[in-house]
Amino acid sequence: MKNNKNYPIALFNGTVATTNGLFSVEDISVEEAKKYIDENGFISAVGHQATAAIMAEAFNKDIKMNRIQFHQSVGQLAIAFKLDQRPAEGVILDKSELEAIGYSFKLMKRLE
Repeated sequence: MKNNKNYPIALFNGTVATTNGLFSVEDISVEEAKKYIDENGFISAVGHQATAAIMAEAFNKDIKMNRIQFHQSVGQLAIAFKLDQRPAEGVILDKSELEAIGYSFKLMKRLE
């Protein structure tokens, strides 16, 4: 499935509404995420190095940490990394710690 306006897929290190709007969030498999990225390209808005490394490995792409101010457009899709547990305040986890906690990926759609 392509984006409504051929936007690149936004990659986030969490499920976050980057602007006002109506969003939907659902689970997405690694295989489905790869298809979206292959069809549409991507823009990294991943703000943590360890998360970028996990996403790069999962999607077999050169995904870099990129702490940018990003605003998801109407019709644009995003793939978000979602930890299975919330870490303690102020803790920055490395790749092995993220993997030990567990995670999934979410497809975020900005509907309006």
